[in-house]
Amino acid sequence: MDLIGFEDLNPKKKFDAIFSDSEELPPASQWQEDILFQEPSHDLIIKILYQLRTRKLKDLDSVTLVSRNKDELKKFVKSRFSIIKAAGGIVTKKNQILLIFRLGKWDFPKGKFEKGETPKECAVREVEEECAIHVKAGKPICNTWHTYTQNRKSILKKTYWFAMECVSDAEMKPQKEEGIDDIRWFPEAETKTALINSYPSMRWLFKHFLKEHFKH
Repeated sequence: MDLIGFEDLNPKKKFDAIFSDSEELPPASQWQEDILFQEPSHDLIIKILYQLRTRKLKDLDSVTLVSRNKDELKKFVKSRFSIIKAAGGIVTKKNQILLIFRLGKWDFPKGKFEKGETPKECAVREVEEECAIHVKAGKPICNTWHTYTQNRKSILKKTYWFAMECVSDAEMKPQKEEGIDDIRWFPEAETKTALINSYPSMRWLFKHFLKEHFKH
């Protein structure tokens, strides 16, 4: 989920569906790929967040909320959750991309902040711990927002993502204690296929990465 102002809208960005001036959720059949809600009311935002937490929307890649008052939009959404911050990376080695297999899905390595860490420091540490590799962090890719329920509490996780290069993978192995069962290098096309079995936010992240950061 992305929370932005109208000034942040990329004119080249294409959405598969745009919704405005409505208090009702669109039917689940219209939650396809990348969708945009313009000036959603507080009531509609609550419905959107509930939908994202409770429905399995396999064909959805991203939800963007846009408002003339971006700060107020972010403040309201954050007020509905306990906030957790994390960071991770998309690691490349030549033309290959690193994926981990955790909890039955392909994913990118990431984890929660430790006290005093910057986003980049957290991202590098988590990637190196989860994959037993050495990396060099490059430019930020973007931030993602992910909602879930834990111990009956609504959690909003903000994850900072960085493009990374692999320095050494000589001792690469999955961190089993973090629930990671496998770790692999994939070519671009196979990465897209693997991410069919992933989370919508990860498919959106990868599309953004390919457009802005990946060099063939």
